[in-house]
Amino acid sequence: MTKNQLTQEGYDQLVAELKNLNQKSDQIINRIEEVAQPDESGEDSLASQLKAELEVINTKIADIEAVFENLEIITGKPSSSIVSVGSKVKVKISGNSEREFQIVSELEANPALNKISSLSPLGVAMVGHKVKDEFEVNAPVGKLKYKILSIN
Repeated sequence: MTKNQLTQEGYDQLVAELKNLNQKSDQIINRIEEVAQPDESGEDSLASQLKAELEVINTKIADIEAVFENLEIITGKPSSSIVSVGSKVKVKISGNSEREFQIVSELEANPALNKISSLSPLGVAMVGHKVKDEFEVNAPVGKLKYKILSIN
């Protein structure tokens, strides 16, 4: 079984999310106990809604706990010569614009923050390359050419 790889930052975020979800779960359980006074027609609709919300939260908690069961925290500084998980990579795209991405696990990926999964098409194409390497990636807009400018 492949280990779930996380950067220290990603691990810290998951720990905080788990703590937050556990607090929400406790709050919902307390709220259910307060409102769970069934009327003549059966269970209160608010209690039913809260139970459904609790089920969603408990599923998220179980998912995070499953990640922790088989976890590897990426320690040390990523190589500055070869792209790997944890690397920050500056690239030139199709000879025009420059962008910087951080290669992370699929658990940490957040394209809005330029954190791309090592398993995404761009991540797969980047991992293992060096500065000045060029490669192509099929994108919805067509084939894009990338050149690695720096690795931090």
